[in-house]
Amino acid sequence: MAKRKPQPDEPLQAIAPVRPPLRVLILYAMGQLGWSLASFAVGNLLIYFYMPPEQGQAVFPAFLFQGPVVGVLTLIGILSAGGRIFDAVVDPLVANWSDNANARVGKRRRFMLLGAVPFALFSTLAFYPPESAEGGANFAWLALVLLLYYFFFAFYVIPYNALLAELGHTPADRLRISTLISITWALGFVAGNSAYALQGVFENMGYTPLQAFQRAVTLLNIVALIFMLLPALFLNEKRYARQSKSDHSIGFALMAVLGNRNFRWFLASFLLYWLALTFIQLGVGFYTTILLGLDKSMAFTFSLVSFAASFLLYFPVNLLTQKLGKRKVMLTAYLLFAIIFAILTVVKSIPAPKEWILYGLGIAAAFPLATFGILPNAVIGDEVEREERENRRQMAGMFFGVSAFTMKVGVSAANLIFPSLLLFGKSIDRPLGVQMTAVAAIVFCAAGWVAFRNYRELA
Repeated sequence: MAKRKPQPDEPLQAIAPVRPPLRVLILYAMGQLGWSLASFAVGNLLIYFYMPPEQGQAVFPAFLFQGPVVGVLTLIGILSAGGRIFDAVVDPLVANWSDNANARVGKRRRFMLLGAVPFALFSTLAFYPPESAEGGANFAWLALVLLLYYFFFAFYVIPYNALLAELGHTPADRLRISTLISITWALGFVAGNSAYALQGVFENMGYTPLQAFQRAVTLLNIVALIFMLLPALFLNEKRYARQSKSDHSIGFALMAVLGNRNFRWFLASFLLYWLALTFIQLGVGFYTTILLGLDKSMAFTFSLVSFAASFLLYFPVNLLTQKLGKRKVMLTAYLLFAIIFAILTVVKSIPAPKEWILYGLGIAAAFPLATFGILPNAVIGDEVEREERENRRQMAGMFFGVSAFTMKVGVSAANLIFPSLLLFGKSIDRPLGVQMTAVAAIVFCAAGWVAFRNYRELA
């Protein structure tokens, strides 16, 4: 007798899923460390590599034309933004494929298994241009590599993120998982920033700055791949994840998700947050060397201080969230983020040792980083549950896919705007462009605060 086809609301598991124990959640969180680290180089070091700071002699050869094209845009800005836009378009497609999939190993794990290796590979190849000087071959190579990188980025990350809502059976569970993956994301980010320090280590071993930087990126991506494979290989998705069969078309799923007015306010604030965060991620090397006048290795120190301090605030942020709610805590974080960028705009004129200022800014950034590291994913998970409660539709992949789309639009815009602002000056004698990036980030934070005021939490 032929098996009856599962209906949309039927669970995929043979038995009811159970709440995952802490060891399973830690295994899941290791994947976040992996993809955070694998995405760091392309997301944060590409402009540093292809349009490096001017500190006397060039840090790296000029692989791409350094001047403006198409008005005030730059080649690296166009490529970075174009790759992110392509990624944003792919996100809903992968989300829908993942929601509708059914595989013996688990519908999310199958994507993660297939995406991990090429994700790490193309993250590395982006820093190995075929020509040693400016040329069209480098532009074409980087364009192709970035398209492939962003496709496999989405192929791994969107299904991975969907598991957060499915492994978190209650709002408290989702907050717990969000806290864990925030910790591992931060570890991946700090490890990524070690590229600056590793470059110095390899230079001291006799390698040129170019060779040293490439070896640092390669080493970090090998580590990233190992962590990405851990949940892909060993997480028992069908035992712990709450999943239902879905056969919604991508158009229907998108309309359902975007029809949630409350979720749209979150998306608006999420877009603006990522614009601001990407500016500080892209700018940390410039802020450290140009505005503070410190060695490039101090960029790693800033990241280490800020994220180490944010770890200390994870428990207080959880307590504050339980007492005040996600909305109030996130609104406070937006304001603090804006204040940090305001200080950066005038930091050159502050009469204090620049190392102290660096440490102070790193500590001040701890609360916003802890808040934004924990709460957005928990908010998205809450909206997944709201959809299940009100409409009996399980669309975890699409909710996280649309959120990722929004994030990448913000990151794309930042990658386009940031290098254009640098054209106004990115040297110690002409720092106006670097200062303008901080002013732009203040505007983004203020607008994000206004948008999130309209969000209403799940009761």
